[in-house]
Amino acid sequence: MSTAPFSPSFPVRSIEDVRRLEETPLSEALTVRSTYEIFRNAAAAFGDKTALTFLRTADPADEPIRWSYAELLAGIHQTANVLHALGVGPDDAVAVLLPGCLEYHLALWGGEAAGIVQPLNPLLADEKLVSLMTAGRAKVLIAYGSDEESGMWSKAMRLRGQVPTLTTVLRVAPHDEPVGSAGELPEGVADFNAMCAHVPADRLASGRDIAPADIAAYFHTGGTTGAPKLARHSHGAQVFTAWASVKLQGLKSSDVTINGYPLFHVAGVLPASLSALSAGVEVIIPTTALLRNRQVLANYWRLVEKYRPTSLSAVPTVLAALANVPLDGADISSIHYCRTGAAVLAPELAARFERLFGLHVHESLGMTEMAGISTITPPGVIGPAGCVGFRLPYSQLRIVALDEHGNPSDRELPAGEQGMVLFKSPNLFSGFVDPADTAKAFTADGWLATGDLGWLDGEERLNLSGRSKDLIIRSGHNIDPKTIEDALGAHPAVQLCAAVGAPDAYAGELPVAFATLVPGMTASEAELLAFTAARVDEAPAKPKSVVVIEHMPMTNVGKIYKPELRALAARKVAEALVGEACAALGLAARPEVQADGESALKVVIDAAAAGAQAAPLQARLTEALGRLPFKTQVVLR
Repeated sequence: MSTAPFSPSFPVRSIEDVRRLEETPLSEALTVRSTYEIFRNAAAAFGDKTALTFLRTADPADEPIRWSYAELLAGIHQTANVLHALGVGPDDAVAVLLPGCLEYHLALWGGEAAGIVQPLNPLLADEKLVSLMTAGRAKVLIAYGSDEESGMWSKAMRLRGQVPTLTTVLRVAPHDEPVGSAGELPEGVADFNAMCAHVPADRLASGRDIAPADIAAYFHTGGTTGAPKLARHSHGAQVFTAWASVKLQGLKSSDVTINGYPLFHVAGVLPASLSALSAGVEVIIPTTALLRNRQVLANYWRLVEKYRPTSLSAVPTVLAALANVPLDGADISSIHYCRTGAAVLAPELAARFERLFGLHVHESLGMTEMAGISTITPPGVIGPAGCVGFRLPYSQLRIVALDEHGNPSDRELPAGEQGMVLFKSPNLFSGFVDPADTAKAFTADGWLATGDLGWLDGEERLNLSGRSKDLIIRSGHNIDPKTIEDALGAHPAVQLCAAVGAPDAYAGELPVAFATLVPGMTASEAELLAFTAARVDEAPAKPKSVVVIEHMPMTNVGKIYKPELRALAARKVAEALVGEACAALGLAARPEVQADGESALKVVIDAAAAGAQAAPLQARLTEALGRLPFKTQVVLR
């Protein structure tokens, strides 16, 4: 068993280097068995070196709070021991409702040392959180003791009585809160810091020996809607993610990184935190609101100058926002590696970032079902936008053709041909909590069906174009939305853009696009449409419209949320049909088109305003809208 922290073997610059790593059997190359062991090894190696730096504010002049590797391990021991005392065992879940803060790392890694950690997205509605905690059978909730961040404490208090398995809520005091100022806590609620002070800080009181196959975490996947899908991560999968990330990225203990990803999301927890901490890197937490803090974005380059991070990592939408923040003379020369993931990078944004800051953006592919990382573009490897790099060592990658339903077939495609991306890997997840969800995630012969579309280039790097579910299907013709998005995104006034299918009675779907503009710039919808159409070669893929919107809908981790755009596109189609029907009947007053959930519409006719034409209008609209491949109902009021 190795007690050394993870470190790079040699620079990885090609698939041959990946194969060179594989010459040593995995059982010899990686002997660390758990995430707890990672932190024990790091504390032994780095001791008083800074592990975590928390920025109280976005002002570079303000004094941060720093924890050493030794302090972090002590806190992990205390957290695990408190949870053990509360009856948490290896099969029990510990839910976490915290903002960006130092204690999040105690909840994560102490939670995994005692049981199974379940990070929760605090922006979700109460009902969703209740369903997730109930599905995970959470026994303890670790929650932030303030409402300043997403109303978390009130939310935690509301959740208390709604999750049958929940026995205790642990209140984490906001940083710098005076001791004892919280007052008396309700029954079943305890002070996290006070409890930690009364348990050992030098060992696991449980004496637990954690095996690689033991479940470490439940991560929610599948967006913000639908039934809860909880992906189970083993300790071995998370450890492999950290090890492989260190090997391919060349992470060293002299490195510093700003982790602005939310810690309820797999990207923030594993590639951005565990990987860094396994190699002795200093990880900076930029305020409780992270990169949702507008002041952090506005001061980002000054923070870089102050804290000298060696890498920059953010989702493409955050990179787009940073591209609007002028350097103003800030020295950012410490950054030698810039990376992104979570969504495909637009070529124009990649070019703009390189032009403005001299930073080439290296892309990676990560997913919850592979403990946060699937492919990596290492430092020094320059690829075009959409190139997400090499597979991880000891992993397998295939590209297969889609069948007529857009699902993976068993026909493997040669290099250069686009299909669905399939994986097998040591960091593959242990399935979902619900076995029915697990069955849908894999092909019949056991490969993870990612839903991502891509191809392999001559250097065996994976290149992504989008998601199979985002394909626009026009009269049986598959249109890749990235073709439209790359064309529209090249317009200098466009900040963000996305193409989706609008429902059509004849073609099924027609391509339409939405865009937000760079602050201070203007462009008409007609100009953007003409610009895009001129750059899309394939006639069926030329968009029917480009709509400028004020804000692009986002998921809570900064990805563009296409279901909302598809619903908006459907609404515009319905409104046009309503206008035609009203004009034909000579009606001035138009019925209202309302969203009916995310995948349906409701047209409400005011019977009094429509008078004798109400019934004919309802019949006409029911017929016209009924032809659309989108659920719509027409009602009289």
